[in-house]
Amino acid sequence: MLRDEPEPKVPEGESLVRVEAVGICGSDMHAYLGHDDRRPAPLILGHESAGVVVRGPLEGKRVTVNPLATCGKCRACSSGRNNLCPNRQILSMMPRQGAFAEFIAIPAENLIEVPEDVSFAKACLAEPLACGWHGVRLGAAALDMALADAKCLVIGGGAIGLGAALALKAKGASDVTISEANPRRTDALAAAGDFRIATPDEIGAEPAGSYDLAIDGVGFAATRAAASREARPGGVIVHIGLGDAEGGLDIRRMTLQEITFIGAYTYTPQDFRETAAAIFDGRLGQLDWPEVRALENGAEAFAGILEGRVTAPKIVLEP
Repeated sequence: MLRDEPEPKVPEGESLVRVEAVGICGSDMHAYLGHDDRRPAPLILGHESAGVVVRGPLEGKRVTVNPLATCGKCRACSSGRNNLCPNRQILSMMPRQGAFAEFIAIPAENLIEVPEDVSFAKACLAEPLACGWHGVRLGAAALDMALADAKCLVIGGGAIGLGAALALKAKGASDVTISEANPRRTDALAAAGDFRIATPDEIGAEPAGSYDLAIDGVGFAATRAAASREARPGGVIVHIGLGDAEGGLDIRRMTLQEITFIGAYTYTPQDFRETAAAIFDGRLGQLDWPEVRALENGAEAFAGILEGRVTAPKIVLEP
């Protein structure tokens, strides 16, 4: 159901963007179910967006939107880790309304121009894919071996997990397995890149410690338990998913085997720029795996995701 909203106020230094495509994120689903206190109704959700600038320095240009607005002055921002800014704001969290709307206001420096040959539906994937790009960068830096030689496991075949798998390939990894519980997703994942696709049961049947790098793109107790089991001695776990807050980690094994655990939240501005460039030049594949629907059918899309009827790793809504 759509409703009329006033045009967003545009503070000095910000741009007004007409939204042309916006993805549904897992965090949107949490808010939809009333499980996210940071996103109280009737807040407008949506933060994975691309569109056209209607007011601002890039007026008339096609852009993809980094939804993370930061102060630019604190210690975190000064060191390039803007995602850790204590004053960070993000579209779809107060005080910023989200992108399931006609217009959004966002700082001009958060906009990246999109080539004419890249669709808005692909361009809006920069946000979820940047999460995986950031996590892979952190994990690769912590490994005691080259990423090209590492055996990598990605837990979860949604957009975050798939994005991490695509980033691994783009950064030189050759041995990448995606663990996915939903068999309806298998074909889409197999078509998205050169990955081995396995069920959690198949992964669980392998010897413990089979992987150098384990990336949890889901973030539930069961997936953390799997990552704890599958990371080899001296290996690395990167935790991106925000499914729930407690349980799963085998702290004793991680301590005895010196397994590195890294929490990875969103992305830095440089991660976002690099991800957008990788989308534009094709290093992340065809990116034809999202399902595109009309914004007015967004409620049905949310219901379909909740009920497990959606096979695509991502639904993108267009006005």
